[in-house]
Amino acid sequence: MTATILTQTYNFSAYMIYLPIVITLTVLVSQFLFKNSKTFMIDIFHQKQDIAMATNSLFKIGFYLLNIGFALCIIEFFQIETVERLVVALSKKIGGFSIYLGIMMLLNLLLFLKGRKHEMNKDKIKDEEIIES
Repeated sequence: MTATILTQTYNFSAYMIYLPIVITLTVLVSQFLFKNSKTFMIDIFHQKQDIAMATNSLFKIGFYLLNIGFALCIIEFFQIETVERLVVALSKKIGGFSIYLGIMMLLNLLLFLKGRKHEMNKDKIKDEEIIES
């Protein structure tokens, strides 16, 4: 008979620490971003609050799905055998996810700004056409 040596790993602990942190980060960033984007949406949709809020909610759901899906895709930890390695692995994963989340937030903000700029240019062209008439 061969003896099996069981070594304790901290992988399960890593998952139990990682998941609540990335989900909380995603929720906090999403709430901040989409609470403040309402103004952009209302401006883009010419004060039509119902369409602006519906669109904002759809963006928010997409943001959740994309970011939580990415967090779950990168969740794998490999043989974490010491507390020191646990801290290092979590720092890398959560830090990388935080950078990704920041980039996603900036991309969403750029989309809002681009939509607002497009609508302002459209309004400017309409105003010029009215003046010329």
